[in-house]
Amino acid sequence: MIKAVVFDVGETLIDETRIWLRWADRLGVPGFAFLGALGGCAALDQPHTYAFELFRPGFDVESEVGKWAAEDPDGLRENFDGDDLYPDVRPSFQALRDAGLTVVVAGNQPPQARTALEAMRLPVDAIFTSAEWGVEKPHPDFFTKVAEVAGAVPGEIAYVGDRLDNDVLPAADAGMRPILIRRGPWGYLHAERPAAARATIVDSLAELPALLAA
Repeated sequence: MIKAVVFDVGETLIDETRIWLRWADRLGVPGFAFLGALGGCAALDQPHTYAFELFRPGFDVESEVGKWAAEDPDGLRENFDGDDLYPDVRPSFQALRDAGLTVVVAGNQPPQARTALEAMRLPVDAIFTSAEWGVEKPHPDFFTKVAEVAGAVPGEIAYVGDRLDNDVLPAADAGMRPILIRRGPWGYLHAERPAAARATIVDSLAELPALLAA
């Protein structure tokens, strides 16, 4: 029986379109071209930083983030807010909690992501980021922490994410029930791969309450 549901952030809860388009503007490249390069990263199993390299070889993302913050301290820049939340998130979280399940958010995110998510006042039991844990997916220690904060054994936890490599497969290896949501470039492409057979595939978070109750 599933007792806790833990969620990834980017393209699971947050639509990252505006973030990537702001990056395209920052780089001075067409938005469509940059989004296409990110899709290529998903198809070729390259990290998203490869898209920056395509347009600006040797580009230092961390350094640029610092410069951007100095130039536009009040802007969203590479961050997100409530306008980026997928519309099925809030009602699905509430339905899961109404069903008696623990709902936790835990993904590979910088410290400010937790602040942004907390500002949304989502119906969740807890929010965590890889930055505060000092470990990122797909490392097994990340999923050990997931079990600790969810207060359940791995077999009682469903982990929901949009990627096979970072979310589904390591969660399955940790003994959790992996759920792949088919949205975002990684989600759609990874759902077509043979390894996706290890996961339950959904097209909306609204499917989860009935699915996990069963």
